[in-house]
Amino acid sequence: MRRGFCSSQGRFLFPALLLSGAVMSLAGCGADKASDLTAPRNHLLKEDRGATGGDDQLGGGVNAYLWRGALDTLSFMPISSADAVGGLILTDWYTPPAAKGERFKITAYILDRRLRSDALRVSVFRQVREGDAWVDSPPSPNTASDITTKILTRARQLRADNN
Repeated sequence: MRRGFCSSQGRFLFPALLLSGAVMSLAGCGADKASDLTAPRNHLLKEDRGATGGDDQLGGGVNAYLWRGALDTLSFMPISSADAVGGLILTDWYTPPAAKGERFKITAYILDRRLRSDALRVSVFRQVREGDAWVDSPPSPNTASDITTKILTRARQLRADNN
């Protein structure tokens, strides 16, 4: 009889001890990190003064200056999606105040860790209003290159300000 009593008591006691130990170890981890969580951090940009031309990166291998420059440059448009790890910024449709019958959408891809012109690809989509429908229409040939130039200029300015 005593054996049955001990085995049923042990059956409940052992999981309770494991759970208690796990909670205590998690509480200990949290206590060490609590003051660290409130400390300010500036880990968006890591400074690189090497000869690779601005090899500053975010977590996914995306150049942080290009990322910030693209966000700053495209901030006049509504951002639909932004993935810093994948290096993709997708805007929603935007109608300029001066042009009521057309709208634009921009996709910016950051392809490399280095601050270089070939590390950035910008695609511009344009639609014009015909009656009650929006119809795809090609943008001006220099629109994507102008936006690319503005993003690169802003990224270089950010890098210069950081140094």
